[in-house]
Amino acid sequence: MRDDLLDLRAVLLHERAADRDEAIRRCGRALVDVGAVTEPYVEAMLERERTLSTYVGEGVAIPHGTAAAKEVVRHDAICVVRFPGGVDWDGERVTLCVGIAAKGDGHVPLLAALADILLDPERARALREATEVHQVVKELM
Repeated sequence: MRDDLLDLRAVLLHERAADRDEAIRRCGRALVDVGAVTEPYVEAMLERERTLSTYVGEGVAIPHGTAAAKEVVRHDAICVVRFPGGVDWDGERVTLCVGIAAKGDGHVPLLAALADILLDPERARALREATEVHQVVKELM
C-alpha cells in the first residue's frame, strides 16, 4: 500500500462509539481532520452504509463514501480507527474500521490492498489488536 495514504494523525486506537453510525462519523471526522475530505464526505459515508454494509468480516469494516461524494475528496487517504470495546454493526461486532477516501477509481487498488492484508489471519489479528501507531504502520505499509 502507498505510504502517502496514511497520515499518522488518522490512526486512532482507543476510541469508543455507541453504535455503527457514531463509529462511521468518527472515521469520517479523522479523514476531515487530516484534510483528505471535506465535511459532506461524512454524510456520504453514512449514506453508503445505509445502502450497502461495509462490514467485511473478522470484526472489520471499511466505511467509505458514495460515488457522488468523490467530488469532496481532496486526496486519497485512509484512516484506522480501533474500537477495543466493539461496536454493534448490524448484529456483527466490529473492533476495527479502516475508512477510505479516494478520488476517481482510487478506491479499487486501496480495497485490493486492504483485502490482501485482511485475508492474512495474522496481519488482520495484528491490526485488530494494535495498541500503538507503529504496529498499524508495520501491517499496512
